[in-house]
Amino acid sequence: MLNILVCCANGAGTSLMMKMTTEKATKALGIEVGRLHHSSLSEGKNTATEYDVVFCPLNFISMFKDAEAKGVRVIGLKNVMSQTEIEEKIKAAGLAE
Repeated sequence: MLNILVCCANGAGTSLMMKMTTEKATKALGIEVGRLHHSSLSEGKNTATEYDVVFCPLNFISMFKDAEAKGVRVIGLKNVMSQTEIEEKIKAAGLAE
């Protein structure tokens, strides 16, 4: 069971849409999700260690170096609305069985 955080700059529209797309991707891959939360980058940076995986736009990956050092998978997305990209990144990270 994965706990997933999705982040965008303000934590409003884009991250909510990322959350919905991530739900579709994990469901399509048969991944059981415990908690799926969307937030702003500032909130996400402070709470990232409470999650197994963080999704964010590619240009914000560096904000999560501390969480990554503690074992959190940080996955950058080129197109945050692409279910296909999210599925591919999940598989590439070895999170899909």
